[in-house]
Amino acid sequence: MSRIQQLGPETLPELELQVEHILAEAKRQGASACEVAVSTQQGLSVGVRERDVESVEFTQDQGFSITVYAGQRKGSASTTVAGTEAIRETVAAALAIAKHTSEDECAGLANAELMAKELPELDIWYPWDITPEQAIELALECEAAAFAADTRISKADGTSLNTDNGCTVYGNSHGFIGGYAGTRHSLSCVMIAGQDDKMQRNYWYDYARSANNLASVQSIGQRAAERTVSRLGARSVPTCEVPVVFSAEVAGGFLGHLLGAIAGGSLYRKTTFLVDALGEQLFPDWFTLDERPLLKGGLDSSAFDGDGLATYAKPFVEQGRLVSYMLSTYSGRKLGMPSTANAGGARNLFVTHGEHDQAALLKQMGRGLLVTELMGQGLNLVTGDYSRGAGGYWVENGEIQYPVQEVTIAGNLRDLYRNIQAIGNDLDMRSSIRSGSILLEKMTVAGQ
Repeated sequence: MSRIQQLGPETLPELELQVEHILAEAKRQGASACEVAVSTQQGLSVGVRERDVESVEFTQDQGFSITVYAGQRKGSASTTVAGTEAIRETVAAALAIAKHTSEDECAGLANAELMAKELPELDIWYPWDITPEQAIELALECEAAAFAADTRISKADGTSLNTDNGCTVYGNSHGFIGGYAGTRHSLSCVMIAGQDDKMQRNYWYDYARSANNLASVQSIGQRAAERTVSRLGARSVPTCEVPVVFSAEVAGGFLGHLLGAIAGGSLYRKTTFLVDALGEQLFPDWFTLDERPLLKGGLDSSAFDGDGLATYAKPFVEQGRLVSYMLSTYSGRKLGMPSTANAGGARNLFVTHGEHDQAALLKQMGRGLLVTELMGQGLNLVTGDYSRGAGGYWVENGEIQYPVQEVTIAGNLRDLYRNIQAIGNDLDMRSSIRSGSILLEKMTVAGQ
């Protein structure tokens, strides 16, 4: 089989011309303002299971989305069809929607003077010149390494390799047009272990802009096997209130709930426990959470947000205090505040961490639960009440004793965030929130 065709920076001028054409068509049809995002993406995905090839998929997606304004009325439409007729029909559909929506004084493009003026090189284009045969071979090597790591590994539940490359261009009727080309690659391995008629399943993976930065296929397979075998003999624990350590791979998600709570949409709808919380001490005074959207090679780097505004580095939490909300142009207007250039979310978040690894945090904890897996969506964003199914390991005297399953951990995010004791240096570089393991003073652990 041949290699996939790479969509590189040379594709951007063609997409920019398409954006210009769509904007012109929207103006011709009577839109008072317009914004457009055009994208194209190609990828290869292979999957193996039990030493056999399970799937080989080539993907190719393209299309555009458009938002038009008729005064203070807004309409949006999208299509995956290319061509002049598709553009004309999609613009017409968006305008028809706008004519039937209510006027919204906050609707409209961001101010023209706030558009990004410079688009720095972000170093996010690293295509992987790989054939399907080579991808299959790597996936099989990963699975084989997992089988070889421990005789208790009984089955494979799927190993997959994915590589994607694509281009996106955004433009609006202020005259701003910006775009970027980026790549993403990943390798994951899921295994099953058995002992005494009991089975456990676990996984490991890596994810990077450049294939050269992925962990070796052998190490991913071995880690998947080790994590799976370590779950054998898992049991519940009696209900108790104890310290908890979130491992690095789940810590980012735990902190990520803060982003939902400070997002503009949640704030102006008053569906978050952090309404009017700007300036409050939410974390210990050593804690900082900052955004670095212009980080070279970052997994979420971008020079402009979804409104075309220039992104910039800033803290959301500084010395434990909430110093910024996460606002788009629209949500900022609803709140009477300026945009924070976060239309589309936050990009490349970094968390303060100490000098000690997870093992040192377990020593500091002494007795409690190490959480390595979370299940369910048990968060009430209005109250901050947090309750999730969890799996992990019971710790005594700072040492792991046995695996734990079928427990629920609970608390309120205000209390949990304020009572973070330490954050380890074992940063998860695959996450959009780079955090190490987190030690919490206490949580309710509900078991049998």
